[in-house]
Amino acid sequence: MYTRLGRSKRLIPAVLGGVTLAGVAVLLSLDALPNLFPSGSHEILAAFSLATIALAYLVYQIAHRPAAMELLKALMLAVAFLFWAANQLWPRLPQATLFNDIAIALFVLDVFLVIIGWPKSSPDSAFGEACSGSCDRCCAASHSGEECCAGRAN
Repeated sequence: MYTRLGRSKRLIPAVLGGVTLAGVAVLLSLDALPNLFPSGSHEILAAFSLATIALAYLVYQIAHRPAAMELLKALMLAVAFLFWAANQLWPRLPQATLFNDIAIALFVLDVFLVIIGWPKSSPDSAFGEACSGSCDRCCAASHSGEECCAGRAN
């Protein structure tokens, strides 16, 4: 069952996510003001942001203690981000295109698995879908109707 984490268990992923967002802000600043940054900064900042969000997502998922297949799927998504980070960090390597293609394949596979509902333990809300129908089905009866579906009738 997928439950919302308490504050203490969200702290490390949230801090990593905040560091990632700060990195993205610096990356966008580099785009706006490229003369303020040394040569090669873009590759490092882009790779850093992708790698840290992969780590944040893995820590977040591990704190949830998902089923084995759900953890495997989270690991697959993190690896996709890491291959994308490698492509950003070393764009001139002969393997850069391969790194990018592996990332694309893993992202596409991840979204496809969400669409077909695999693994069965994945809630529909994992892909940003709103609660529909019974809150018992949507939230696995872990919350009252008001908390789960913002006041919808069960």
